Formats: sequence, C-alpha cells, structure tokens
Amino acid sequence: MTDRVAQFTPKLWTVLRAGYRLADLRADAVAGLTVAIVALPLAMALGIASGASPDKGLVTAVVAGFLISLLGGSRVQIGGPTGAFVVVVFGVIATHGYDGLVIATLLAGLILIVAGFAGLGRYIRFVPQPVVTGFTGGIAVIIASSQVNDFLGLQMTSVPADFLPKWRAYFAAINSTSLAALAVGAGALALILLVRRVVPKGPATLVAVVAAAVAVAALGLPIDTIGSRFGALPAGLPVPALPVVTLARVIELLPSALIIAFLAGIEALLSAVVADGMTGFNHRSNQELVGMGVANLGSALFGGLPATGAIARTATNVRSGGRTPVAGILHAVFLLAFMALAGGLMAFIPMAALAAVLLVVAWGMSEAHRFAALPSAPRGDAVVLLVTFLLTVLVDLTVAIGAGVALAWLLKRVSARA
Repeated sequence: MTDRVAQFTPKLWTVLRAGYRLADLRADAVAGLTVAIVALPLAMALGIASGASPDKGLVTAVVAGFLISLLGGSRVQIGGPTGAFVVVVFGVIATHGYDGLVIATLLAGLILIVAGFAGLGRYIRFVPQPVVTGFTGGIAVIIASSQVNDFLGLQMTSVPADFLPKWRAYFAAINSTSLAALAVGAGALALILLVRRVVPKGPATLVAVVAAAVAVAALGLPIDTIGSRFGALPAGLPVPALPVVTLARVIELLPSALIIAFLAGIEALLSAVVADGMTGFNHRSNQELVGMGVANLGSALFGGLPATGAIARTATNVRSGGRTPVAGILHAVFLLAFMALAGGLMAFIPMAALAAVLLVVAWGMSEAHRFAALPSAPRGDAVVLLVTFLLTVLVDLTVAIGAGVALAWLLKRVSARA
C-alpha cells in the first residue's frame, strides 16, 4: 500500500483487516455504552446552549458520531457537538436563521474534506498554543455566562447576546431569581462533582439530570423543563433535507463556515493527539479531517449542528476500554436507541440541571491552570493568550483568532530579529 493510500484509509478498515475478535467487540460495546450515557445529557445541553434545541444536539451526536468513527483517522475518537462551537453556532442562528447554520455546516464539511485531501492536517496543529488556550478559555466564559439565566431561573423575556449587556441584564433581573431553580441547579452541580469524586468513571452528568428530573416531578416544582420549553422530543432521526442554497447565501455564510471548519479541525486533531498519548497508536491527521468533513455534511443533511472530536468523550472511551472505531459507532447506535425508547422521559429534565452540566463543561474547557501559570510564562505568549481571550469574550471569535494568530506571528518575527 502506498503512503498516499495509507494516509487516506479510515482506521476502521485497518482494524478490521488486521482481525477483529469477539473480545474486541465486547470491550468496544461496553465503552460505547458508557460514552453514550455520558454524551446523552451533554448533547442535549449543547444543543440548547447553541441556540437550537436538545434534539438537534442528539441528532448531531448520532449522525456525526457514527460517521466520524466510520471514516475518521483515529482508532478511538468520539465525535459530536462540542462546547467550542457554541459561540459561533449561536451567532449564525441569531443572524442567519437555522437554515443559515445548515448551509454554513455544509460548507464547513466541504472545506474540511478539501483541507484533508490537500494534506493540511499536519499543519493545523501548529496554530500557536496561546491562541488555542485564549479562544478556548473565552468560549468557556461565554458558555458559563449563557447558563446564568436557567441556573437561577431568572424571569427574563429576552437575554442580550453580547457579554457585557448580558451581565447588566442579569443584575437587573437578579431579584426574580427562582429559589426552586437555584436549588435544583446547585443540587445537580453538587451531585456531578460528588459522583466524579467518589466514582471517577461513573456517569456523573446522567445521574445528576435524572435525580433532578425525579425531584422536580415528585415535588411538583414550578421550574422550566425540556418539555415545557421545547415540547416532546422526536423518537428518531428526521428525514434528510437541504435548505435553499444560493450563491448569495454561500458568500454571506462563507466566513462562518471557515470558522466552523477551523474549530472542527483544531479540536479534532487536538483530541486525536490526546488519544494517541493514551493508547500508543498514531492517528492519520488528513483522513481525520476528511472524516470530520463527511460527518459535518451528514449532520447538516439531518438538520444537526457542526461536529468535531470531543476530547472528554474520547478520553472516556479510552478509559472505558474502547479499542477500535467500533466503540464510536456503537456509541451512536446506543444514543439512537435512547432517543427511540426514552425520548418522552427526557422532557422531564429541568433546564437548571442542564445549566449545571454546561457549567461543568465550561470549567473543563477553561484551562484555568494555563491562566494561573501566566505570570511565569514568556511575555509574548501571555500577551497573545490574553488578547485572544479578551477579544473572544468581548468582540468576536473570528476577530479573536485572526488577531491572535497575527500577533503571535508578529511577536515571533520581532523576537527572531532581536
């Protein structure tokens, strides 16, 4: 097999050709079920945080998660919706409507496929670490800020999109805090942290949202749930469909598509590198980009959200014994089964509990240890990180990434000449 063919061969094919045993299937099935249990509340929460609905997050996890494992270049990568997309997806939906997001996701998928076949996988990892840390930390702050309304149960008719106006509105409405919602959110948050401490491999988020749903139903607490806000969830996947695509819409949405593709590529390859360190195997970066591209095309066709490799879910897969891409495929199958069998029960999940889940996600994304180490970091790296972080929170993710990369390049040139 030539090197060119080898680098564009999905890992699933390599694994199956080498021999797939019953013991492998058992290990992958256990890992797939474990990851599906973890992914279930996360997918719904990320769908809501993105300005869409919980079923959109589930559809993304099923369709994109299946295709990423089927066609990707990593043995253990788990794909689906992630926190990195929340800011850009929310903005695209607010500005261009949900059809605009579908078109942007389709374009991003095509961009990723082209980038993979162009061999750009080996270069995307060279984006400066301070830029990655800066925009990831900024996204974490935005995600956490977006959950204050549901966590506190504030009585607000609308929430401003921008960071500073959002917090001004929160403080103006603070007297409308619902003690019931706050109790449920705080209880769910405490339960997640407790389960993670006592049973590190346990499905902490699922335990928390189930306990919160039972408590709200049993006590008849007057707080928002998925059902009261979004209605009943569908019991399966929607029929594939395409919005009307025109040249004007393509041009209008191309900048958003480029950002989605960039984020998908960065997070997927970072996750694959982490997985390599945990397993001892090497991923195929270019095929991973191709797989991500096809997965985003598939997600868009089913009305889902952008998708990429999820570092936390991938690590959970490895720690749970996942050996091959079959674990990721089974994770998607199990999620689809949950949608079919328990879609009605999901309507009882309180919004405050999902807000608690996303607060934990935001903390996990924040990379607080890197910010804590800034005083001892090289001055140039610290400046790039802080500029990228502040622009992400206060201005725009596109501006933040562009300015961060440009500033890192400029400081490197200046340092080289000094």
